[in-house]
Amino acid sequence: MLRIKEITTEYSGMKALRGVSIAVHENEVVSIVGSNGAGKTTLLKTISGTVRSSSGEIEFKDRVITKVEAYKRTRIGIIHIPEGRQVFPSMTVLENLEIGAYCQNARASASENLKRVLTYFPILEKRRKQLAGSLSGGEQQMLAIGRGLMTIPALLMLDEPSLGVSPLLTTFIFETIRTMHEHLKFSIIVVEQKAVEALEICDRGYTLEFGKISMSGNREELMGNPMVQKAYLGAV
Repeated sequence: MLRIKEITTEYSGMKALRGVSIAVHENEVVSIVGSNGAGKTTLLKTISGTVRSSSGEIEFKDRVITKVEAYKRTRIGIIHIPEGRQVFPSMTVLENLEIGAYCQNARASASENLKRVLTYFPILEKRRKQLAGSLSGGEQQMLAIGRGLMTIPALLMLDEPSLGVSPLLTTFIFETIRTMHEHLKFSIIVVEQKAVEALEICDRGYTLEFGKISMSGNREELMGNPMVQKAYLGAV
């Protein structure tokens, strides 16, 4: 579905990504783990088109989209839930979710999708008339994910979904991500510093260090790798 080929992305002449190549297959969960500053967020921004690469190629559903504008990538199903959630604080929970169905292909099934989102995140049903800015960090993360689901994504990209979220809600959110994937059959990229949570829900994963892919493999291979265990899983 998605192929990133030798992508390099720069900020003011500094390379944040250095020849990165990854693939995401249909209906697959791929986790990308790495320390702060490794380039994880830049990778998602490059895929979504909010940041342009300086070289390399991005292919989505057999179409090269390297130079396609960000809003057009959204229309073809690439949905990016950014770090920090970025909900609309002065709008209600319901209004935030309804905005997610603005694309033409999502409008016809907006009512059905809303029911589905509220089933996955029951707290949003209780908070539907509440201003989004008054929600807790975990509730805002659920709202951001729910808004992404309203678009009917082909590829949902989640940037640090555990950031600013309590451990209890973090567990719930990761469990729900896996459940959504099993029910709805779309592809997911999860970018996380919390490697255990990210690797436990993935089919395959990559480790990113200093803007380069350092390791890749399926869940069992990565979680069983001594280097991954020492660097990311707390093994000694």
